[in-house]
Amino acid sequence: MSDQQKRSAAQAALDFVEPGMVLGLGTGSTAAIFVRLLAERVRDGLDIVGSPTSEATDRLARELGVPLVDPNSVSGFDLTIDGADEVDPQLRLIKGGGAALLREKIIADASARMIVIADAAKEVRQLGAFPLPVEINPFAAELTRLMVLEAVGFVGLSGVDARWRMATAEQRLHTDGGHLLLDLHCKAIPDVEALGAVLDRIPGVVEHGLFLGMADVAIFGQTEGVRILEV
Repeated sequence: MSDQQKRSAAQAALDFVEPGMVLGLGTGSTAAIFVRLLAERVRDGLDIVGSPTSEATDRLARELGVPLVDPNSVSGFDLTIDGADEVDPQLRLIKGGGAALLREKIIADASARMIVIADAAKEVRQLGAFPLPVEINPFAAELTRLMVLEAVGFVGLSGVDARWRMATAEQRLHTDGGHLLLDLHCKAIPDVEALGAVLDRIPGVVEHGLFLGMADVAIFGQTEGVRILEV
């Protein structure tokens, strides 16, 4: 059922794409569906260019013939279409389940608009049930992990379980940029702005998965049709 909901959301996002746009292409299962649907429109003559937010999306887009542009060659993006792991009523997001949060945030921040596409289960009242990814420089990474755990206590979070994301049972996962991912199991985040602020101040933290003030529209696929949320 969720696959159909994801497809419905991705299909609805195509209505926001106009000829001549420079698009940010997100990462994850729902974003991949969008790229496939976009490729069909391109084959039918839609004139756009896209910039992928991960190596996986880059490979998929090239395989499907979606025209790509180096992000260094443009001044910004008209629109980014991306998924999310959680979306709250204020369109605040947790992203990074696909391990591409740094590149996703760079592209989203450079976009005039960001549209989030997701299945209905991703719409939540409060962020935090999904583990919050924090991208960390490998140098002194364990020291940074301890600093993160200390910092979350400053914003009223207790009992947070901070786990390195693993590629195998013995090897830590590395992002496309060569960083590590620390997943914070918070259960609930009462003050997402405060948490984002303290994480931003830790030198070893490259980026975190709280996307605040970036999304303009969320499209949730439902059993029948979609629900569109704008704030």
